Amino acid sequence: MKSIVILISGRGSNMESLLDAVASGAVPVRVAAVLSNRPDAKGLDIAAARDVPTRVIDHKQYASREAFDAAMVEAIDAFAPDLVVLAGFMRILTDGFVCHYEGRLMNIHPSLLPSFPGLHTHQRALEEGVRIHGCTVHFVTPALDHGPIIVQAAVPVLDGDDEDALAARVLAQEHRVYPLAVRWFAEGCLRLIGGRVAVDAEQGGESLLISPAVGAARPG
Repeated sequence: MKSIVILISGRGSNMESLLDAVASGAVPVRVAAVLSNRPDAKGLDIAAARDVPTRVIDHKQYASREAFDAAMVEAIDAFAPDLVVLAGFMRILTDGFVCHYEGRLMNIHPSLLPSFPGLHTHQRALEEGVRIHGCTVHFVTPALDHGPIIVQAAVPVLDGDDEDALAARVLAQEHRVYPLAVRWFAEGCLRLIGGRVAVDAEQGGESLLISPAVGAARPG
């Protein structure tokens, strides 16, 4: 069974959805540890309550981004994970860190990349008037919020949406696709070919684009 280390900075709702999927047997991995750069991250308590080892590497204690990332690498590698999963880890990673985990560092971003990289994705989607929004699971590369895409989920932008309503609809899909992507990795379904991700259809089965019906997305 493959093992993963999850990195968080806050409550870690995507971490919690992964822990739920692992506990149910839907994702066949062992969560070796949860690490955070913030000692007050609420997700640490959630992980500890499930008997998952936790570690804090406080970025404020390091003089440079490189020194912090080196400490993170040392802490992560102590658990020898097959995959490192970013779940709301709010730090820009150095090229050295990313290259160290090339092909085994996964992230989820709350937009349909390459649209709206960076922060405030839901606000920007509303301002641009897009009709389709969503989330993307991808392998991490040195370019911010770029990298080979594994799976995406699209949701409609409804009349009357505000940032919170749209964010909640996207988050529900994040909790679907992140465990799916980790499962595919654990089961050996993912292959990187020329900067693109190929998914073994016979093993993976599910679509690479999850698109809920508009009617199902309406409140009430």
